[in-house]
Amino acid sequence: MSGPKKRTFQVEAFKHRVVVDPKYAEKTWKILEHAIHEIYNHNDSGLNMEELYRNAYSMVLHKFGEKLYSGLVTTMTFHLTEICKSIEAAQGGLFLEELNRKWADHNKALQMIRNIFMYMDRTFIPSTHKTPVHELGLNLWRDVVIHSSKIQTRLQDTLLELVRRERSGEVINRGLMRNITKMLMDLGSVVYQDDFEKHFLEVSADFYRLESQEFIESCDYGEYLKKAERRLNEEIERVSHYLDVKSESKITNVVEREMIESHMQRLVHMENSGIVNMLADDKYEDLGRMYSLFRRVPNGLILIRDVMTSYIRDSGRQLVIDPERLKDPVVFVQRVLDLKDKYDKIISTAFDNDKTFQNALNSSFEYFINLNARSPEFISLFVDDKLRKGLGGVSEEDVENVLDKVMMLFRYLQEKDIFLQYYEQHLANRLLSGKTVSDDAERSLIVKLKTECGYQFTSKLEGILTDMKTSLDTMQGDDKLLHGDDEWDNKLNMGVKNISMRRRCKAVDRKLKQETKMSVENPEEEKKSK
Repeated sequence: MSGPKKRTFQVEAFKHRVVVDPKYAEKTWKILEHAIHEIYNHNDSGLNMEELYRNAYSMVLHKFGEKLYSGLVTTMTFHLTEICKSIEAAQGGLFLEELNRKWADHNKALQMIRNIFMYMDRTFIPSTHKTPVHELGLNLWRDVVIHSSKIQTRLQDTLLELVRRERSGEVINRGLMRNITKMLMDLGSVVYQDDFEKHFLEVSADFYRLESQEFIESCDYGEYLKKAERRLNEEIERVSHYLDVKSESKITNVVEREMIESHMQRLVHMENSGIVNMLADDKYEDLGRMYSLFRRVPNGLILIRDVMTSYIRDSGRQLVIDPERLKDPVVFVQRVLDLKDKYDKIISTAFDNDKTFQNALNSSFEYFINLNARSPEFISLFVDDKLRKGLGGVSEEDVENVLDKVMMLFRYLQEKDIFLQYYEQHLANRLLSGKTVSDDAERSLIVKLKTECGYQFTSKLEGILTDMKTSLDTMQGDDKLLHGDDEWDNKLNMGVKNISMRRRCKAVDRKLKQETKMSVENPEEEKKSK
């Protein structure tokens, strides 16, 4: 027998029909509308913000969100229209001040209104895809005030006039300018760009086009570069004070195009002051300024490099084809080294050690050095002069510096084998005459040549040094044998003086032959002499 069925009970909500006052929405909105008027009229101190929030909340809750939103738009538009009239009535310099003041008032009012309509902002607006309250306030300010037929053009002209006056050296209210341009940026990047930046760039291009033409007619190259650099820095500073940071690249491009790129060819070839004169006169500051400015424009550095290369090649060519300058090989090589030092300093000091400029310099020197068929011989003679007498009394570091410079010239030579032939001859003469300054210096240069060209290239040179050392050791032993230690020491102190090494070697050789013959014919006497 089954048990009794269980009864289920359901508790239903108490059904009580809520009767809403037919005039509820209108009455509540009137309260909120009055509050908005008071806020814009600066009479908000007596408002109960909590009660106003509840009223707006209640209207949304009772499905009057559309009425609340449309009422807000209408009321804000009314007040902004009145504000627009006030701004339009401002005269002269008061125009921007009035605009700035009303903008600050509108932002303050907008913040309070947003707090009152916060619930609508969070619920009704997202569900209906309407514009949020704060953004709505900005859009209405843009459409009603900024894009007013009497304000839009006037605002644009006023801002551009202030920029023009500042460029002319006048002092303007940068704080006010910053507030106005920030207002345009707050209204959206499109507003800032269309209402100000686009016109600012156009006017700036016209300004710098005319000014650059005036400068180029009245200034030399160095002075023109100073003015261009100053204008560029002024625009960068202007952006930092009251323009959008994104405007910096745009306005600097305008200055670069109008003041540098448009006049590059004329500037670098300017008579009596162009790049050739700067290079000739070692004007490091002007060259550095030119490099920093020209690197900002397309093909600017290529133009400088090409002009420099052409000038160096022409100068070097004049050096190697001038018979007077070829009379003294040592002086000729020293002039080449001095010329290299000159341009090395220019590149390091003015051209930021730019590798492309250094490569162009090396290419130029290689070109004109090889125009002189005797360059290998001259470089070897230069080494011979320095290692024979020129480096006496200098430090090892100075010796290495000279040798490094010689190696730099050696790398430029196309006929390195010819240099080697002359160098072998000069090295042998120095060693045989006993006039080499330092064996260490001789070996150092050979090591450098070996590192540069390999063992095969320097094998003969190393053989010469080895043979010479062997010969000297043999001579030392023979002199000890013939004259005793005291006399040998005396000869070491006196040096070779007027007797060449070559003759001495022959004399020793003759003595050795005589002694050998004596020992064969009379061995007993030879033993006694020992």
